[in-house]
Amino acid sequence: MDAAMPVVCEDSKPYIPHDQLFKQLIDTFFAEFMALFFPDIYEHIDFSQVKPLSNELFTDLLDGESRKADIVVEAKLKGEETIIIIHVEPQSYPQDFFHQRMYQYFSLLYNRYRKPILPIALFTYDHIRDEPNQFTVSFPFFHVLTFSFLTIELKKQNWRKFLQSNNPVAAALLSKMGYTESEKSEVKKAFLNMLLRLNEPPAKLELVNGFFENYLPIHKEEEKLMKETEEFTPEELAFIRSLPNSWRDRGLEEGRKEGRKEGRKEGRAEALADTCTRLITKFVAPVSNDVSEQIHKQHPETLETIIDHIDEFQTIDQVKRYLK
Repeated sequence: MDAAMPVVCEDSKPYIPHDQLFKQLIDTFFAEFMALFFPDIYEHIDFSQVKPLSNELFTDLLDGESRKADIVVEAKLKGEETIIIIHVEPQSYPQDFFHQRMYQYFSLLYNRYRKPILPIALFTYDHIRDEPNQFTVSFPFFHVLTFSFLTIELKKQNWRKFLQSNNPVAAALLSKMGYTESEKSEVKKAFLNMLLRLNEPPAKLELVNGFFENYLPIHKEEEKLMKETEEFTPEELAFIRSLPNSWRDRGLEEGRKEGRKEGRKEGRAEALADTCTRLITKFVAPVSNDVSEQIHKQHPETLETIIDHIDEFQTIDQVKRYLK
């Protein structure tokens, strides 16, 4: 499953589909999410019996809008016949009546399923504030109820606490935790180290990487600095470069445009060969003299194909095989 990429709005500011991103991440790594933030609860759940339920569409009595409860799953407790419903609600902006809305969702879910509900609120916005975890109905003469729910406030999480974790959710959410402006580069390097340790299929690694990139993109200058300081091995850098990211995508497109522009201005084959060499050096590996000679012997259409598909080459050997 590919993580959603930002959409550029009319005002040129990227729109980030927060709900979709968090839903993808938690749906894919639900057990890891529970293990990361609620290890005691995790020990009681039989994750072989977890079943996602359809998104419940409710009419919000507070503002009259229809809303979906984001993540609703059915789970079985270990060693028991008890079936419970776990509701996780990511909240991307402050809302004064959010605790009341959590109670509303709880009531509607309970009326629908008639099973115990475990409500969890995940606050993902970039502000630090004290969110209530209860909704109370009482009078001076009588206490009717107190509804409580579990909370996670990401900006209150210290990112350094998770550096040794092999949990993919921890790696992705590092981008939304509490760090200062001066710590951003450290967070990005820490994320890449965590990503390299994850034992997950490529599609899931791309999802984790795509989530992180939406909130804390790694720029070209930072990747260059990591290479110069030899913080990562050439193999690790090749893997990092193979993952979709914003600076790499921009660099590829700029390189392709530059190649076509120079090809129109100067000798087409020579300009395309020079551009092809620069892109291979930048996104694959350094180009030796013999490979450079091979590149300059290629037909312009072949060079254009390499430029257009440079992101599909992972090693210099793949380039050599293609040139032959």
